[in-house]
Amino acid sequence: MPDRSFLDWPFFEDRHRALAAGLDAWAVKHLADVDHRDTDAACRNIVTALGDGGWLELSGAMDGQLDVRSLCIIRETLARHDGLADFCFAMQGLGTGAISLFGTDAQKAEWLPKTRAGKAISAFALTEPQSGSDVANSTMTATRDGAGYILNGEKTWISNGGIADVYTVFARTGEGEGAKGLSAFIVPAQTAGLRVAKRLQTIAPHPLATLSFEDCRIPARAMLDAPGAGFRIAMSVLDVFRSTVAAAALGFARRALDEAVERVSTRHVQGAPLADLQMVQGHIADMAVDVDASALLIYRAAWTKDSGAPRVTREAAMAKLFATDRAQVVIDKAVQLHGGDGVRSGMMVESLYREIRALRIYEGASDVQRVIIARQTMGALKG
Repeated sequence: MPDRSFLDWPFFEDRHRALAAGLDAWAVKHLADVDHRDTDAACRNIVTALGDGGWLELSGAMDGQLDVRSLCIIRETLARHDGLADFCFAMQGLGTGAISLFGTDAQKAEWLPKTRAGKAISAFALTEPQSGSDVANSTMTATRDGAGYILNGEKTWISNGGIADVYTVFARTGEGEGAKGLSAFIVPAQTAGLRVAKRLQTIAPHPLATLSFEDCRIPARAMLDAPGAGFRIAMSVLDVFRSTVAAAALGFARRALDEAVERVSTRHVQGAPLADLQMVQGHIADMAVDVDASALLIYRAAWTKDSGAPRVTREAAMAKLFATDRAQVVIDKAVQLHGGDGVRSGMMVESLYREIRALRIYEGASDVQRVIIARQTMGALKG
């Protein structure tokens, strides 16, 4: 039985507790036997199932008001059950986050009903080969041409690349240097000139790709907000969803702790359960502390954003840094406590070990979060 006592913390309302209970029950019924052998097909099936269950309605709010605590609860719960299910939900939210927050009524009406119902898959195309987390150095261009724009360039490590129906794409329109010259666009997958250049394989299989844009023509109405607003849009979306990455890591860590407790309670050494060994108890205690400390940072960030804070850059960075790094440690301890079974293919802790590593890299690597936290802290002290 996973620990749910954290739901009694003052960060949450009754609707959050009901959401957690309902999704957990749904996940037990629908995610127990997900077939991961064909990742693309599995993602399409999971998105459809999440849409049919109504769980994607919170991934893209028509009124632009995203409930970050609910998003975190959903990602934590799904990650505890199935890493690919968490991925599917997360990319629906990240891919349409810019549309929810900055789209016109017409843009929202065209895409959000489809993505919220699981009828269309979305993606967030920001990263480039040469820039990585340095968004301001993006080089992909969007050149004005009559009544539209022509996109040229490349994006890489794009989640849902190759299976998405719509991409939120960031490109340089040249209103200024660096961050000031980026804009955001909605680009349907079938747009001429957009192609999947390469599929990328990782230790935890997810649909990832490098995308190529070659004289890809889109109408001016595809732009989100205003010319030059792309960097602000990207940072605002990441400000919301960075806390949810931490929540996914927390879900992985909770599952690892549950698996470890079960293992040491039932595995006997020299006639007694492993749990009787003080060193084992020490590992379990450290894991429990890391789980609760992560949860406090995550739901502080989410509650702060939901309470009306315009930005939670520092809080979200702290949550992501701590939760993803400590989840790696928690899962490693769970693998160790499982002995040889911990590295056996098909074991839950082995799967968690592969799943967690990417979370310390995407949406801002751990060292990038440290830079953000340091700058925010020093800036606050100077101010």
